[in-house]
Amino acid sequence: MPTPRAQLSRPPLERMLKIHDELRRGALVNCTKLVRSLEVSRKTIVRDIAFMRDRLDLPIEYDPQIQAYRYTHPVNAFPTVHVTEGELLALLVAQRALQQYQGTPFHRQLQIAFEKLAGGLRDKISFSPADELRAVSFKNIGLGKTDLAGFNALSGAVLRQLEVAFAYRKPGDARASARRVRPYHLANRENLWYLVGFDCERGALRTFALPRISAVEVTATAFARPADFSPEKFFANALGVLGGAGDYRVVVRFRAAAAERIREREWHESQALRELPGGELELTLRLGALTEVEQWILGWGDAAEVLAPPELRAGLRRTAAALAATYGKA
Repeated sequence: MPTPRAQLSRPPLERMLKIHDELRRGALVNCTKLVRSLEVSRKTIVRDIAFMRDRLDLPIEYDPQIQAYRYTHPVNAFPTVHVTEGELLALLVAQRALQQYQGTPFHRQLQIAFEKLAGGLRDKISFSPADELRAVSFKNIGLGKTDLAGFNALSGAVLRQLEVAFAYRKPGDARASARRVRPYHLANRENLWYLVGFDCERGALRTFALPRISAVEVTATAFARPADFSPEKFFANALGVLGGAGDYRVVVRFRAAAAERIREREWHESQALRELPGGELELTLRLGALTEVEQWILGWGDAAEVLAPPELRAGLRRTAAALAATYGKA
């Protein structure tokens, strides 16, 4: 059982950066003071300093006259990661892209990671990318809300392969129902987190939206994730999240005004495009269910027409009639 001090100790790189800072500014650096400030054992401090001297080639020596460690000559940069200016710009652009996930479960962890990288790159590059970054922005509509404690509990259960129990409210239900699940995978799809797992009572794989999960409890019951499970395979016949047992060949014709936007993106692994006269385009998909693709097609308005399968055309016809009745009212 680790002691409370061991649980709170800093990562090795963070400790060595602290030691480097103290040595660089000429502070009195000895094991007694470092043990107190870094909250680790004397043995750990000695090991860190030996690594810095022998593996990182930092000029550290012990001066018996002052009973402290010192640098034998000035050292400005800690030898961790060397990057080019272009690579640093790419890193900062990635950080800008991740800012859209402010308030999501990964935000704090990502912030800590970037702070560590920035600490290791001090004094290596003088670079001000403000002008370049003003030309880059990111925006996703409808970011999903996720409870951090529940997310952390589920991600830990996925990694340790432990069954979980939680309450789950299906769309349209007034009350949540109890579920016991073997969690296989966490996926972020369509800006929302989902848990893919084996529902023990229903005896089948299910997809659970995290905002609808509450009262997560990680049990002590271990399980073995099937060797043939993969998220790519599980979501292969889904346009977004909802797959199915069907095998539908979906064919949609897009008018020229929308065809250009269809060409610009990868919508599904199975997609095939066929150019039509007048700039129109035919898109073919192979899907396991029709619910999501019907909603997606409705978003294109009258710029899209379903040619196949007939049940998808029929579903859209019913929806169009319902819309006409709604918007035809005075």
